[in-house]
Amino acid sequence: MRRITDSLRDAFKKGDMLLLFLCLIATGFGCVCIASATNYMGSPRFLIVQLAATAIGIVCYFLLTCVDVETIAERKELLFVFNVFLILLLIPFGTDGGTGNKSWLDLPGFPVMIQPAEICKISFTILLAKIMSNHKNHLSRPKSVLHMAAHMIFLVGLIVVISHDDGVALIFVFIFIIMAFVGGVSLWWFAGGVGALAAAMPLIWTKVMDGYQRQRILMIFDPTVDPDGQGIRWQTVRSLRSLTGGGLSGQGLFHGSRTQSGVLFAQHTDFVFSSIGEELGLIGCLFTLFLLCAIIGRCIYVGLKTPSYLGRMVCIGTAAAMIFQVLVNIGMCIGVMPVIGLTLPFISYGGSSIVSMYLAMGVVSSIRAHPGGGMKSAYIQPRY
Repeated sequence: MRRITDSLRDAFKKGDMLLLFLCLIATGFGCVCIASATNYMGSPRFLIVQLAATAIGIVCYFLLTCVDVETIAERKELLFVFNVFLILLLIPFGTDGGTGNKSWLDLPGFPVMIQPAEICKISFTILLAKIMSNHKNHLSRPKSVLHMAAHMIFLVGLIVVISHDDGVALIFVFIFIIMAFVGGVSLWWFAGGVGALAAAMPLIWTKVMDGYQRQRILMIFDPTVDPDGQGIRWQTVRSLRSLTGGGLSGQGLFHGSRTQSGVLFAQHTDFVFSSIGEELGLIGCLFTLFLLCAIIGRCIYVGLKTPSYLGRMVCIGTAAAMIFQVLVNIGMCIGVMPVIGLTLPFISYGGSSIVSMYLAMGVVSSIRAHPGGGMKSAYIQPRY
């Protein structure tokens, strides 16, 4: 018991309390927005779940702060098995959770549904960072790049085949790209990847993507696609009306005309940013962006300050995942990104999303508490 107490006390002293403070402000703000967005339902259930998930997340934050990430990364084979096991659980226990994608685990006897990809993002980032650390002095060699890419391609393929959730799968691709770029992989590899993607795009567009997916992308560039907003544009049109209806300061919490009537689709999850725009206006939207950018900036700062190459890559990967979700979610709300069902970190409703975000931030806090470094983490710029 004393050992646990000492560990927690050490976590308070060495952990990143500023990062936790920023996360708590963002979560608190999100809870207020969720309470308003679900007010028309007449039940506090969503708020209660979000608060309970936040409490669990805070505990996870401190527990991970006590653990050295380098120790977790040493078990990279177990991390790989863990990721595969979680995704495979979707075969017998997967459900769409009302999203249309089989992305949620509905385990018998478990009170809430879990989105395994949210947890896998964290373990995947640590696993990829460990692989990069092992190859850090020759990162651009074909063997090194293929080793990194193989893990990403396998996991992304597994997610797409089992859950059909392309939006979540793209997060892993983005994490891989950013970590590889910052980690020191030669730009020639990125040029080759862009060329290969361009060559394969006609096949992907015609054979891999279905008509509905193509329409979601085309509507961004072609105004003749569903001009009346009754089909593929239905969600985006309502989102934009809510955003523009708020003006500078908004209509007020619990007073948004569309939010309080429930006509805005997924206004407490995917389109919570639009609800914020209607009720708190441009000021509320900018405040939301400020909070999220502050958290992302803190993750990057911790990564830049740590002497450990592995720790740096984990922080960059964590920030990359959050950047992607913020860009895509807000892009969906303003109509410049296809609607692919990604939540806004710390703001949108979602128990597993909140817990996984605090887990990810706990990993960053652990890197600050256990900076490591020294000769073991020395990095030499690749010659390739």
